[in-house]
Amino acid sequence: MAAGDYYEILGIPRNADEKEIKKAYRNLARKYHPDVCKEHGAEEKFKTINEAYSVLSDSQKRAQYDHMGHETFTSASKGSYSGAGGFHGGGFSADFSGFGDIFDFFGGGFSGSRQSGPQEGSDLLMKMQVTLEDVVFGADREIEVNHTEACSHCNGTGSENKKLVNCPRCQGSGQMRQMSQTIFGQFVRMSTCTECHGRGRIPEKRCTECRGSGHTQVHRKVTVHIPAGIDSGMRLRMEGYGEAGDYGAPNGDLFIEIYVRPHAGFKRIGDNLETDVEISPAQAVVGSVVNVETIEKKTVELTIPAGIQHNTALKIPGEGVRRRGKPGDLLVRVKVVIPKQLKQEIKGLYEKILELEGHHMADSKKGGIFSGFMGKK
Repeated sequence: MAAGDYYEILGIPRNADEKEIKKAYRNLARKYHPDVCKEHGAEEKFKTINEAYSVLSDSQKRAQYDHMGHETFTSASKGSYSGAGGFHGGGFSADFSGFGDIFDFFGGGFSGSRQSGPQEGSDLLMKMQVTLEDVVFGADREIEVNHTEACSHCNGTGSENKKLVNCPRCQGSGQMRQMSQTIFGQFVRMSTCTECHGRGRIPEKRCTECRGSGHTQVHRKVTVHIPAGIDSGMRLRMEGYGEAGDYGAPNGDLFIEIYVRPHAGFKRIGDNLETDVEISPAQAVVGSVVNVETIEKKTVELTIPAGIQHNTALKIPGEGVRRRGKPGDLLVRVKVVIPKQLKQEIKGLYEKILELEGHHMADSKKGGIFSGFMGKK
């Protein structure tokens, strides 16, 4: 099985529709599910299949994946904590939530009840403003995150001696049964245990640092990689950088929503950039050479061809967005500017051109454009 492109992993074409994606996923999930397939590496293949499906089955994630490419999408935000502590191995990745789609043909979850046991941590969402330069070249940015981490004193167990015991209230099930008698018979109501909060186990002796919660609130600095080509509204997902989960459960994720600030001199059109350059009528008529500054602050000589029309776009190759190693172009929009004030010598030359073209100058002493409507006195 190909290890890489999600389309190759599921064995589908890039234009596959929702039904084709789901069918391919189900077939592969049945084949490589760890409870069915006993060959070496089946569990890793199963995880890879679910990773591919979770992205391609979500229209927004699929659009981002197609736009950014596999390498950029899966490794876009390999952030890291500054200083000691923090999580390890976090990075941008797909959302592994596709396991639920196989319950119908395997008859339930992997083991036990999904409502009880250690709960994974909550996700966090942050909004980040970036510059157009960050989008063009890619960048690393440092952000500050306030979240919970596993208590270092008790290793996240919530127990002073790091030992957990079965909850005496629910006997370790994580659930409480409430029975009531009705005219239709006996009714049993299940609810999460209020003592262990569904975990099934409680600290033998509460930790003095976290008071048995297993978590501590911390303030961290995180380095985020902004991939070249990202656009406003896209989200980077950093696995494990959200809130801490219960002991034995994974942490939540940190989602960073990107907003690209407008640029004074350039605007983005797909993978291309666009800027303006002003020229005089003489430059437009006979042609010229002008200097254009790129977003990288390089000066490029641009040839203006003779007879160019106002608002024509000229292309400077390779000076656009550097997405997937294939840079876009810089489009230079030519603006022909008519001077409002001229030196007498230059004005005389324009008058000569007007005469050669067979046109007549307007008489400023006459009544102007309204004289023809008002009539003669």
